[in-house]
Amino acid sequence: MAQEVVNSDEVVLGEEIDHVRLITLNRPRHLNVISSKVVSLLAEYLEKWEKDDKAELVIIKGSGRAFSAGGDLKMFYDGRNSKDSCLEVAYRMYWLGYHIHTYKKTQVALVHGISMGGGASLMVPMKFSVVTEKTVFATPEASIGFHTDCGFSYILSHLPGHLGEFFALTGARLNGKELVAAGLATHFVPLEKLSDLEKRLISLNSGDENAVKAGIEEFAVEVQPDEQSVLNKQSIIDECFSKDTVAEIIKSFEAESTKEGNGWIGPVLKGLKRSSPTGLRITLRSIREGRKQTLPESLKKEFRLTINILRAIISEDVYEGIRALTIDKDNAPKWNPPSLDNVGDEKIDQVFQLFEEDLELQIPEKEEHRWDGKYENSPYASLKVTD
Repeated sequence: MAQEVVNSDEVVLGEEIDHVRLITLNRPRHLNVISSKVVSLLAEYLEKWEKDDKAELVIIKGSGRAFSAGGDLKMFYDGRNSKDSCLEVAYRMYWLGYHIHTYKKTQVALVHGISMGGGASLMVPMKFSVVTEKTVFATPEASIGFHTDCGFSYILSHLPGHLGEFFALTGARLNGKELVAAGLATHFVPLEKLSDLEKRLISLNSGDENAVKAGIEEFAVEVQPDEQSVLNKQSIIDECFSKDTVAEIIKSFEAESTKEGNGWIGPVLKGLKRSSPTGLRITLRSIREGRKQTLPESLKKEFRLTINILRAIISEDVYEGIRALTIDKDNAPKWNPPSLDNVGDEKIDQVFQLFEEDLELQIPEKEEHRWDGKYENSPYASLKVTD
């Protein structure tokens, strides 16, 4: 089979092997975080291959010990004093998210190691997502003053009960077995067999879904979450995380933590209380809106939230959270406002405010124009936005 490999020094590698297309996220020393260049290359490959009749199966994997740790936080932090410096990458990422969810060719994600936030948006929506005993998933954005994005306000909100609120607010981690049980991944394959699976899929040389599924199942094993998994605590989670406000959720969770057998709550509660009050409030509202929204509506909302948060229109918590976590690494953020009591409803309303129609994320409504709406065709590309 003919094989074409694109520049091996690139942050995203694209290989064309007869009817198979292979994407490798290639920033291993940085846990394959998603930069502007990564997003641009992903979009370029995926559009090209969807339109290529010869391309039938797209496989995506990460190099090194991670699939992807999500957005490049240093990129956001370095742009804090330049207006809308990260607007382009945010626009492109959410626009691409829609196309990944609705992609016309069969996709398989081979996921080992960390798969968090935006990184996980390259895993969960795929037709087939394969995880291992080394896979770790989380959406920890609220803890640093950000919000659950890249389509996860939609995805998590559609999990059973109030698991969506729980995972979004706490950033709780899920392992491979739990991801399959929660429906966030389709198959569990032991890590030692992952490279053999990749070879098998390439040798299939087909995008036939039944053939691809059968190929994966040759290597997959049946798994169940461990007894202590948070997925087995859903009655408590539903009781607490169904409450109307973050403050009421924390109060209810505290009450449950004092009961016998609920020792698991303590560390989760500690993390929740240390998180950005503004980030928590924005995230809770976004998840609950996501439950009633379509995917395009959720992505448009997430774009608005991201731009308003990065513009620091009500708080600079996101920059303080990144500083404490990855820049100074003191893990001692000073939130402003410092408590939930000080985060008013009118402030949160500002972050959710609609943009003018042409400044919204442009998601194509007609199938024949599904690759329209790109950043370069938006007003943002030619104008300095001052609203």
